[in-house]
Amino acid sequence: MMNGYSGRMLRALLTYLIGGLLLPLSGQERADVILHHGKILTVDDAFSIQHAIVIRDGRILAIGGDTLVSRYVAARVIDLKGRLALPGFNDTHTHLSGDPARHIVLSDARSIADIIRRTRAMAVKLGPGEWITGYGWSEDQLAERRRPLRRDLDRAAPANPVVFYRAGGHSVVVNGKAFELAHITRATPDPERGVFEHDTRGDLNGIVRERGDLFSELVPVPPPEELRLSFLAKLRDQFRLGITSLIPADVSLAEFSEWERLYAQLGNELPRAAVQIQWPGDSALRAFGRITGAGNDRLRLGAIKLYIDGGFTGPAAYTVEPYRGQPNYRGKLVRPEEEVYRIVKAGHAMGWQFGVHTIGDGAIAMAVEVFDRVLRENPRPDHRHYLNHFSMLPPRQTLMTMAKDSLLIAQQPNFTYTIEGRYAAYLDGRRLQHNNPIATPIRAGIFMAFGSDIMPIGPMVGLYAAVTRKGVSGKVYGPDERVSMRDAIRMYTRSGAYLTHEEGTKGTLEPGRLADVIVLDHDLLTVPAAKILTTRVDLTILGGKVVYERQP
Repeated sequence: MMNGYSGRMLRALLTYLIGGLLLPLSGQERADVILHHGKILTVDDAFSIQHAIVIRDGRILAIGGDTLVSRYVAARVIDLKGRLALPGFNDTHTHLSGDPARHIVLSDARSIADIIRRTRAMAVKLGPGEWITGYGWSEDQLAERRRPLRRDLDRAAPANPVVFYRAGGHSVVVNGKAFELAHITRATPDPERGVFEHDTRGDLNGIVRERGDLFSELVPVPPPEELRLSFLAKLRDQFRLGITSLIPADVSLAEFSEWERLYAQLGNELPRAAVQIQWPGDSALRAFGRITGAGNDRLRLGAIKLYIDGGFTGPAAYTVEPYRGQPNYRGKLVRPEEEVYRIVKAGHAMGWQFGVHTIGDGAIAMAVEVFDRVLRENPRPDHRHYLNHFSMLPPRQTLMTMAKDSLLIAQQPNFTYTIEGRYAAYLDGRRLQHNNPIATPIRAGIFMAFGSDIMPIGPMVGLYAAVTRKGVSGKVYGPDERVSMRDAIRMYTRSGAYLTHEEGTKGTLEPGRLADVIVLDHDLLTVPAAKILTTRVDLTILGGKVVYERQP
């Protein structure tokens, strides 16, 4: 007489054996996941549309019509109910890091009064003398329509040094205590590559452009375990946005070690990452012993990140002509041309790819001249060097050189929407109309991929701005820079895979490719433009595993 456990084991064995006998008879093949009854954008060369997709062992096994369902048996079958499915988004320029306990998230602050309240609360929590840090404020989102200044932070926390980075990271606001600890006074000259702003009386107003490091380097370094939970939460939150692959920018070699530790433990649960490394110097890079592409399909080394100029949120982007209303100011270069040449020449010779930060048209032109010089001296096929941002349209000769040298662009179309106020303040005429150009470089034969630079991270803002060219106000900038939604989707999916030499494994929904799939609640190809911004991700699949499902 069998006990209950033996009976369950026998029934399980019979079920397994019968199932194994029946499958060949029915002609069905095994699969893990099937999605069907939907509109599936393969983003292949023909941008073909299918209706069912079959996934097995982390990769796409088959894609086609709904008749595929009868050919396979899967552990999970998902009825799309007509919804749109496409490859997961690939954010080609983003910044993700953990937040210490002293950090205040300011991206959702809508008034200076709110910033003051949050700062006071943190000062009480930490006690006098402790640094308070934060990130994400933007004057364009604040009710007062101005930047927070030193006087505001002095009111909030006079006994605590405070440093708050603006959204984009190119300027900070600090209080008097922070200036005191950094030994900076009204008589201190502007730092190399940066600007100390002053009020009408000559006093420091608290805004420091491009040199937030003068203060952040004074902040005690938190232990890795203090940062790890929030870092993991940010990585996993990418799935909610439909991002299955990303290029984290500006990571030091020491920070990359933490990425490796996390991905060794949890890599199957996190977005695929090709990490951009800060230039550490020739010796350190040679000692590191690895180059672009080292790693696997979960975590790999990307390009070397190199700053050429500042940004428009400072402003400090390096421009050919002076800024609007500032006849003697063209921004600043981070490095002189000969230094950039030496760095690019050395890294290129080692086999590294470069992804350089170029915002202003002057910086773009200089970087392209450097790359052209290096490539003429040391030709290397398929180098895939690229320019991050490309926020202004450079001279036509620069575009022609880029096309000749196969220099690529990692563009953030969302900037046109989010930073509209900064462009309107600092640029005019053609320069304003062609901010963050898309169609013009493409017409010149230049390859482009999309990303966000976390302003904001969500791809819907970038897609919306790419196809409408609208700022947050609704005003259209340079309508001739618009692209179709199909092209925008392509640049937010498969083009990113090309940027990291992974076009043969991901970025499209074709047999053999990694099964990174997202399902949306709106059809981006037919929905009115205004609804692009409110389109949500219903489902995210990474390597055949469902990693996010939106709750109704």
